[in-house]
Amino acid sequence: MTMIICCPGIHAPEFTQDFISGCQVPSSDTSPSEFSSFRVCRHSLFSDSSNQNDSGNILIFPATGVSALSGFDILEFLQAHLGQKKASPLIFIAFSAGVVGAIAAAWGWQLGGGQVRAFIAIDGWGVPLFGDFSIHRISHDYFTHWSSTGLQGGQDNFYADPPVDHLDLWRKPQTVKGWRINSLSREYLSATEYLHILLERYTANHAFH
Repeated sequence: MTMIICCPGIHAPEFTQDFISGCQVPSSDTSPSEFSSFRVCRHSLFSDSSNQNDSGNILIFPATGVSALSGFDILEFLQAHLGQKKASPLIFIAFSAGVVGAIAAAWGWQLGGGQVRAFIAIDGWGVPLFGDFSIHRISHDYFTHWSSTGLQGGQDNFYADPPVDHLDLWRKPQTVKGWRINSLSREYLSATEYLHILLERYTANHAFH
């Protein structure tokens, strides 16, 4: 089973819960029945949430302050909670400062024999992103998108248009409209819709569907 690893930035934990809720919201032209709730592991951040279970496939790193920047802390968390599940491929979704720790953890997980299928960096401005796995950037404005092109990443990315506040991209992805840019086309959609497209690509059994 593919695991989704969510790595927040340095902000209130409630913002991550807002992100999860926002990613459950269907678009205006999509039937709500096409989306089910996130399946968050019980040992993840929201331990009091009724929809969590031990077989969930979303693991949220409980970042506290600068721990969001620590690849060692994230990797230790993964090893503690995933144990020997190295055969399960991981998809990282990281925000802001969390991108720093998450990309280091992704490299460490691979070096330890694990699989990383994709890495999605949400407003990880200024963070070089390299790896032998798929990488995507989601940015809160065009400048952040444009200025990150020299720091690697994939050829399929998203930026908000009109621009939004940095935190709104994490707190309210369902309300953020913008452009999906790849080598073949441009498509106008929401950040939530873009995330669904990526997860549909990397696993047929992802947590948003």
